[in-house]
Amino acid sequence: MIEIQDLQEIQLDALREVASIGAGHAATALSQMTASRIMISVPRLQIAKLEEIPALIAQPEAVVATVLMHVLGDVTGRTLLILPEAAAQRLSERLLRRAPGTVTEFREVEQSALKETGNILCAAYLNALSDFMGLMLLLSVPTLVIDQCGAVLTSAHIEFAQAQDFVFSIETQFTLGEGDPVAGHFLLLPDLPSLQVILKSIRLA
Repeated sequence: MIEIQDLQEIQLDALREVASIGAGHAATALSQMTASRIMISVPRLQIAKLEEIPALIAQPEAVVATVLMHVLGDVTGRTLLILPEAAAQRLSERLLRRAPGTVTEFREVEQSALKETGNILCAAYLNALSDFMGLMLLLSVPTLVIDQCGAVLTSAHIEFAQAQDFVFSIETQFTLGEGDPVAGHFLLLPDLPSLQVILKSIRLA
């Protein structure tokens, strides 16, 4: 069995490059969608145990908007795009072309916009990973959960803790036009067989 700690720095650098490519594709797609400039910073990649992830994202009681999708194909598991409530509101305003400060709750139209954002971002990252590994990766229809960060991650931990220990976390910062950046996290939670497939592909790359 290949272990995370066996990866060399050059292989981790390759994964960071994959994350950067995915971020670039996502920024282009979101800019076209909103007809405005959206930039995504060079993302920070971490591979951490699932129980360590909450401390990287937000306080347990902080409200977050989470877009969840199942990963299908040669790798199986789940992706989560986690956005702090304020970041999700700002993104919704830009996506719906509304004035800053006008989105204060997530109704059906705001939820639809966030699902589409999650779909674009997760697909961009997974397509870059798919190209890198030479594997087929597919995504299910997105679902959206608005809840406290601790509750969202506890649910993920309960579902996946028995199957695998490690999560690929990409911290992503969006800059909307001339405004301040808003931050979110993309998480890839592969099941144990898929984690081994990813690690093997990285070692061979």
